[in-house]
Amino acid sequence: MASRGKVFCIGFQKTGTTSLHAALSILGYKTAAVVGRNLSADELRENALRLCVETARTHDAAQDMPWPLFYRELDAAFPGSKFILTVRGAEQWFRSVENHFGDHPHAMQEFVYGAPAPAGESARYIGVYKSHEAAVREYFRDRPDDLLVMDLEQGDGWDELCSFLGAPTPDAPFPAKNRSQDRKTLSYRLRRRLAAMTGRYLAPERI
Repeated sequence: MASRGKVFCIGFQKTGTTSLHAALSILGYKTAAVVGRNLSADELRENALRLCVETARTHDAAQDMPWPLFYRELDAAFPGSKFILTVRGAEQWFRSVENHFGDHPHAMQEFVYGAPAPAGESARYIGVYKSHEAAVREYFRDRPDDLLVMDLEQGDGWDELCSFLGAPTPDAPFPAKNRSQDRKTLSYRLRRRLAAMTGRYLAPERI
């Protein structure tokens, strides 16, 4: 796997990152998720980059927060890596974030967006989201082979991902994970409660 280089998903949460995690796992990538989940916002400012770099050394790929914030540093630390920017409409993205996190404060949200919860903070959250997407596109403007932009809601899937990574296309549907209807199921709620109790990332179910 190391010969294929690292793969970093630098799209924000609620843009299909869980589905991408599952897809990369199907392709054989050992994929990291959230790092620094239990740190304060100040601790994240001090340690998040170091944690991402250290975690990346023992994984083939990574997604979720706070990975997207450090695409420049990861690019420098791991030359030859591939980057995937998952996107969706900004207003729709914010509604999904707000529905998921509501007014419950969390240090990761404060670190990323400057406000600990999305409720009532649409302008701030959308501003950060749009600025990130624009900055990523500009950074990779002259390196089209190193960045793949994926909109899963518009039908992007195995064709785009496998062509970008030079991987064979699996004989299975592209995974669709962590959708709103999935989060209403009893199994999801039980897994989420267990994850919160143990401080572990809620990984996608096996396909």
